[in-house]
Amino acid sequence: MTSTAPVSVAPAPAPAPANATGRTRSGWAGVIALMVAVFTLVTSEFLPASLLPLMAADLGVSEGVAGQVVTATALVGMVAGPSMALVFPRLDRRRLIIGLLVLAVVSNLLSAIAPTYAVVVVSRLLLGVALAGTWSMALAVASQLVPAEKLGRAMSVVNLGVSAATVAAVPLGALISSYFGWRAVFWAVAIATAAAVVLFVVAMPSIPAAASDGIRTLLAVLRRRIIVLGLLGLAVMIAGHFGSYTFIRTAAEGMPTLTPALIAVLLAVYGVGGLVGNVVAGLFADRHLGVVMVTVPLLMALAIVGFSLADGSVVLTFAAVAVWGLGFGGIPTTSQTWASRAEPDRKEAAGGLFVANFQLAIALGAALGGALLDGYGVHTVFVTGAVAVALGGALFASTRRLLPH
Repeated sequence: MTSTAPVSVAPAPAPAPANATGRTRSGWAGVIALMVAVFTLVTSEFLPASLLPLMAADLGVSEGVAGQVVTATALVGMVAGPSMALVFPRLDRRRLIIGLLVLAVVSNLLSAIAPTYAVVVVSRLLLGVALAGTWSMALAVASQLVPAEKLGRAMSVVNLGVSAATVAAVPLGALISSYFGWRAVFWAVAIATAAAVVLFVVAMPSIPAAASDGIRTLLAVLRRRIIVLGLLGLAVMIAGHFGSYTFIRTAAEGMPTLTPALIAVLLAVYGVGGLVGNVVAGLFADRHLGVVMVTVPLLMALAIVGFSLADGSVVLTFAAVAVWGLGFGGIPTTSQTWASRAEPDRKEAAGGLFVANFQLAIALGAALGGALLDGYGVHTVFVTGAVAVALGGALFASTRRLLPH
């Protein structure tokens, strides 16, 4: 009799999903498309800074009145940011952002052909909705495109669009307007935004809306201690920054050692520092978020103090401004990574509150800085700004202990 022993066969390993690599590549392509979209939107927001004299003369208003188009964009953005998830709770986020980008194209076209100042204001209100709506969705969208452990790096790529726009918008606007007029600048950015729409359509996969109970979700997020403390700290820190940075040119022009050419280079150095800071924050925020939360405001506060005490020294002034840009460049990525850790299941609500908080802080900081400048002088502006950045930064950094581990 012959017996047959059973043969043990090891189970075959489960095959990796055939499209895993494709999904990863598609995810990063979507991140890049989001970065390009943010770049065109933020460029659109910053353009008036280089066009105010030309716009004011053509539209028959003062430069001060013309400058209010920037305020209009920020104020609408403050409301639009947290409202997006409430107004469109179920709409696919890819479709929503495409619609917002098309709205930005319309906004820039309206600015380009505007016969009156009132039409320009309306166009900038539309831009505020497009900008804040897209930015409020950026965190939630990016979190669906890349693995959780790479979200900080992904947000660094997205925020590279903000940093690049900060550096490029004003000089590009000035260059184009000097040859073709201010309306040509808005035609150009409308075309660029239309190109961003095409890229977004091609590169961005479907992004389902996050589960939400509407206003209840928003209020639930606002009831959490970590969110209240973190947003308050961020608001004070950002207000301190913009209260100072808004008047950096005023302070620089009061230094006899800085010529107009050197001041232009100084502002460019700040922008380059911001680009570097954004990249560095993206590299470290995923694994060392707590360290970055402490380091970023510390660098900013020390740099603002250093700038105010440079006493006309070109070397110290440039060094302080470079460090200032380095610190602030890390703020968007650091704060959005913090928000994703604090509210991992409600990123849309957290992102909307972050945008509203940011826009409010910009408006308050610039207003308070202006009041201090008129009442007490430029030195007081920067000392107060440094104190606000330090105190707000300390409060924000303290919430790192409340983050889930």
